[in-house]
Amino acid sequence: QVQLVQSGGGSVQAGDSLRLSCAASGRTFSAMAWFRQAPGKERGFVATISRNGDSTYYAGSVKGRFTISRDHAKNTVYLQMNSLKPEDTAVYYCAASTRFAGVMLTTGAYDYWGQGTQVTVSS
Repeated sequence: QVQLVQSGGGSVQAGDSLRLSCAASGRTFSAMAWFRQAPGKERGFVATISRNGDSTYYAGSVKGRFTISRDHAKNTVYLQMNSLKPEDTAVYYCAASTRFAGVMLTTGAYDYWGQGTQVTVSS
């Protein structure tokens, strides 16, 4: 059974850090990414990493604060979030592609999704 299981998240103060993890099972994936969805908003792109991990891309709102990485041995992708702001509050989803190896910014490029995890940042 192919699945993505997320962990991490929670409630923190502005300026704090959190790390999200997404463990894949059932197969290996090409590009992987994180998206987020705030209440009343569409799911939006946060960060993506290529299959071999040599390319990454970030949304402008998180660049310089968030870092995406992957561990092939553990079949896991991470999102390190530093200097968190209240506007980072959202449900975060990891995503995995079976079709694309490079960095992909759109939801349509991804075939599997994690269950979502809440991140709440208070001021």
